[in-house]
Amino acid sequence: MDSDETWTTEEYGRSHEGRVGVLLSDGTVPEPVYFDGISVSGSTVRHWSVYDGSDHPRRPQAHALRAECACGWTGQPRTVEWETACDPPFREHGSRTAERCLEDWDQHTTAVDQTTIPLPTELRALLDEVAAAIEKLAQDAPVVAVKVARELEVIAARTAHWPAHHAHAQDPETVVTALGLNVGETRALLARFGGWSPYH
Repeated sequence: MDSDETWTTEEYGRSHEGRVGVLLSDGTVPEPVYFDGISVSGSTVRHWSVYDGSDHPRRPQAHALRAECACGWTGQPRTVEWETACDPPFREHGSRTAERCLEDWDQHTTAVDQTTIPLPTELRALLDEVAAAIEKLAQDAPVVAVKVARELEVIAARTAHWPAHHAHAQDPETVVTALGLNVGETRALLARFGGWSPYH
């Protein structure tokens, strides 16, 4: 098991899954730390807080933290201030640095959003209005809200069928960029709407 803390957005999911990465003083990325299990098999952990140098070299000390994204993007390294850490464990005194990494990743996903194909302004406003209406409806009539959401699923399946086929015939790299997803998730999305197997 590889235990880690990751971030995702509703729009891009695993395509732009982010995490806090660790760099050692020589600029290399450390291996996951293995912890022995007591009654079950052990696990490997990549969470930034385990790199505190307490069991060197198995748990080397982090020199810097940086945001990392599943798409390959990395943020700027942010040096860990060990000199001013005093007694708190790394998970505590390094949390602000980790939060800055999250802020870097947020900026990255915002930049990704700006590279995707924009929705027409009128349609964006209409979708926002529908979402707000469903949320309001859910307060008093949750079953009705569920039925409306189900109706939206039906509409999506019906209206996206042929567009998915047409998009599938376009340059794959162009479609991937336009949607902001990775190749695998783009293929799966088009297959789901188009009605074919994603493994073809």
